[in-house]
Amino acid sequence: MPFYEYRCGSCGHEFEVMQKMSDAPLTDCPGCEKRELVKLISAAGFRLKGGGWYETDFKGSSKKNVADSGDAKASSGHSCGTGACSACG
Repeated sequence: MPFYEYRCGSCGHEFEVMQKMSDAPLTDCPGCEKRELVKLISAAGFRLKGGGWYETDFKGSSKKNVADSGDAKASSGHSCGTGACSACG
């Protein structure tokens, strides 16, 4: 489930909440209890790694391929190679 950021237009209180995409936006501020909440737009915190994405498959050879950064760990004998486990970290 994604995190959404909210700010109260009355008191300025800002907070994050984990909600389903299908949930209705919150309206009541937990700080001042007024119906002044506004959902903020924020940058997503994820990165597409591995093969099958534009960055790894369709760039010209002169451009840096960020998927190569994990290849050294994968070739060192570690079987995961995804960067998702603590041994890759």
